[in-house]
Amino acid sequence: MSYFQRVIEGLDAVAHACNPSTLGGQGFKMENFDASLSPYFKALLGTRDTRVKGWFLLDNYIPTFICSIIYLLIVWLGPKYMKNRQPFSCRGILVVYNLGLTLLSLYMFCESTKKHPCLPTCASHTDPWTQQQLPGNRLVTGVWEGRYNFFCQGTRSAGESDMKIIRVLWWYYFSKLIEFMDTFFFILRKNNHQITVLHVYHHASMLNIWWFVMNWVPCGHSYFGATLNSFIHVLMYSYYGLSSVPSMRPYLWWKKYITQGQLLQFVLTIIQTSCGVIWPCTFPLGWLYFQIGYMISLIALFTNFYIQTYNRKGASRRKDHLKDHQNGSVAAANGHTNNFSFLQNNVKPRKPRKD
Repeated sequence: MSYFQRVIEGLDAVAHACNPSTLGGQGFKMENFDASLSPYFKALLGTRDTRVKGWFLLDNYIPTFICSIIYLLIVWLGPKYMKNRQPFSCRGILVVYNLGLTLLSLYMFCESTKKHPCLPTCASHTDPWTQQQLPGNRLVTGVWEGRYNFFCQGTRSAGESDMKIIRVLWWYYFSKLIEFMDTFFFILRKNNHQITVLHVYHHASMLNIWWFVMNWVPCGHSYFGATLNSFIHVLMYSYYGLSSVPSMRPYLWWKKYITQGQLLQFVLTIIQTSCGVIWPCTFPLGWLYFQIGYMISLIALFTNFYIQTYNRKGASRRKDHLKDHQNGSVAAANGHTNNFSFLQNNVKPRKPRKD
């Protein structure tokens, strides 16, 4: 059976499951729709990885999709709600938030912890879903111990080291949900000019992409981009946290280099992903092609941001850059130009924050 025939069969299964006549007269139900997605995903992407079965948020796509829709609704409605209200400072919570994401990113990059995403009462070496005894979680060390091949690495070739990577990459997926708060802080602080096409595209897409990654290719060649991104986020969120404190802002000089690091990250990810295409292994080629395309889109958007932010001359623009703050900090590293015009129209003169 050809690939396109399998896709068509999957679509037929979705249509059949959502047809009221096949639902016993009960009409549309979310669980029926969710179940109908499975054959479509299987036809399009192949068999799901059973190692993450039962893991929080991974069994069904619907919760991730709903979270993304809610995020986009808040992006649309939030500035309207704040239009006639004074902005919030959020300084204290921003310090805690950025510190937390800095530590989480550092953990995902290299540190070992003895607990998995579960309640504090969980046994220190027990997986909360499988109840199996597990060693500590590491990303860099898992790659090292598993002797991952830089050029191409399959998803079932490193044994227990693969499971270490999977557990850390679950946190990476979950961190993309946490990072929605970046945008919410912009809205609360009425920094609507920072809610850009790049910002929303990057935040909304990453959570959804990584749900699929975790269900089909949760280790192997998937590790590289997440490793680089975790390192960049250590630098980025530590910068944001420091610039949440007004007295620290004059001493922060490296925002430009964070953006350069992000662009370098995308280029290195394309190079490493291309190696898997040139010297293939058991890692699915379709995922590699998709990642290359996605990285190209980010390079285009971030390059546009970098040019508009750093290459435009003029004293007035330089003055504006000193005043802009991203998530309580100087707006630079995560791309905040080319903003949505409908958000600009909602900005009204307001009293200055005392932060």
